[in-house]
Amino acid sequence: MPGHYGPLRSSPPPQQGLASRLLLLLTLLPLSLAAFAFVLQWRGGLTDLSTRWPGDTSGFPGMGSSPLGSNPSSLLSSSSSSTSSSGRDCFDHFSRGSSSGFPYLNGWGFDFQAEQHPKICITTSTSAGLDQILPWLFYHKVMGVTNFFLFVEGKAASSNVSAVLEAIPGVKVVYRTKELEEQQARSRIWNETWLASFFYKPCNYELFVKQSLNMEMAIVMARDTGMDWIIHLDTDELIHPAGAQEYSLRRLLLDMPENVDMVIFPNYESCVERDDIKEPFSEVSMFKKNYDHLLKETYFGMYKEATRGNPNYFLTYGNGKSAARIQDHLRPNGAHRWHNYMKTPNEVKLDEAAVLHFTYTKFSDLTSRRDRCGCKPTKEDVKRCFMLEFDRSAFIIASTATEGEMLQWYREHVVWNDQALKIKLLRKGILTRISAPMVIIQGLRESGIFKALLESTKNSISKEKFLSSIGHSSNISEVPNIRAGRKTLPLKPMNRGGSYQAASRRTLAMTDALPEAVPPLSPPAVDDDLSRGT
Repeated sequence: MPGHYGPLRSSPPPQQGLASRLLLLLTLLPLSLAAFAFVLQWRGGLTDLSTRWPGDTSGFPGMGSSPLGSNPSSLLSSSSSSTSSSGRDCFDHFSRGSSSGFPYLNGWGFDFQAEQHPKICITTSTSAGLDQILPWLFYHKVMGVTNFFLFVEGKAASSNVSAVLEAIPGVKVVYRTKELEEQQARSRIWNETWLASFFYKPCNYELFVKQSLNMEMAIVMARDTGMDWIIHLDTDELIHPAGAQEYSLRRLLLDMPENVDMVIFPNYESCVERDDIKEPFSEVSMFKKNYDHLLKETYFGMYKEATRGNPNYFLTYGNGKSAARIQDHLRPNGAHRWHNYMKTPNEVKLDEAAVLHFTYTKFSDLTSRRDRCGCKPTKEDVKRCFMLEFDRSAFIIASTATEGEMLQWYREHVVWNDQALKIKLLRKGILTRISAPMVIIQGLRESGIFKALLESTKNSISKEKFLSSIGHSSNISEVPNIRAGRKTLPLKPMNRGGSYQAASRRTLAMTDALPEAVPPLSPPAVDDDLSRGT
């Protein structure tokens, strides 16, 4: 009955009703704003921030008229030609990622040659394949390098590899032809004494001479193309421009005082942590620091543990690489340094930047080095072929041991399996982790740039076309002439009065006093420290 029961539902307090309305308002407000933004963007009234970056239609640094100047996706759809078996292997290698996941590619003004200074070139002598050359080359394009002078032979000179390389703007491919060898035999440094002690020796000595002769030619090519700096690097080396205002080789060299002639990059050496590395640039991030970047007490105090029973602190060389300012009278001084005929270069050794040397990063490097050299696997004969002790030991093992024994030796001498030792040396600063190159190269791979390049080279100039263009001509215009008295030399051109001959005699007379070329050198050993202390 109504009189015996109260109301079934009491009225809510005023505070509770206010809270409910506030909660409803907070729920509806963001939904309304989201809907409003969607309508504006759909009608063109709101700019999507992501559209402020150019899409994938932008080319890559220095690409200019390259086939890569168009959208990679269009290149992929337009290319229908089949590749050779080796070309298909390269395609598979670089096509694992094709998404544009590398944000630094967006919005760049890629015409380095027209806009950016200083202009930097790299020269190299290589027989590597595309799986190594392309990541190396494009990484250095990201670093600000505009031109590359590639002296190729072996796999690098094969038609399917060279066609891809020739399609990249800023890349000059020079083949090791008979004509080139004859021309270099008449070059200036071949007829001087500072390199003579390396002549007529096999393996590493032969490579060292080739590199020096190619560097001499590259100086001329660099001057003719208006370069400001030249660097000699191998394709297993990456510049690490630490210490610059931005992660850029161009920025680093731009900040160099004008009176600096040569910049020395101490090298760090790769430390692999597995024996199954396939792509060193994308899988290796641990490096051993150079002596020049360590305290003397730390270096010699940890020398034995850092060496791990190997002949030296580094497996291979420890005297770094260098960049030289393009100027008159510049010449190579071996693969690691530059020199000047008329003065002692003013050099600066960098405190943070380095060359990352990826040496013996793959187990197959043991046999590939062995197959390139015909020396006998004896302690005496390997001294005739290799300059560094570890290379000699590795050659003997690769020539005499079974595959199982080779793998065991590789794990003991190259692979870093001892976790406690790694942690200790990382804490001491002997070892360091460097991931920037890995991130950049992985981003390049994911961007699809390699895949697009491989697919776009079906109509590129082949090696055969290149050779036919120079092989039947009495004047090889594609290759600079480096004979004494030609434009290669920083001497005055020969005139009718013969002033060049006089200048040549005066300059060549000075070369007798020049020091020998700087070979690859091992880092300081404990014995060196003891001898300095006595």
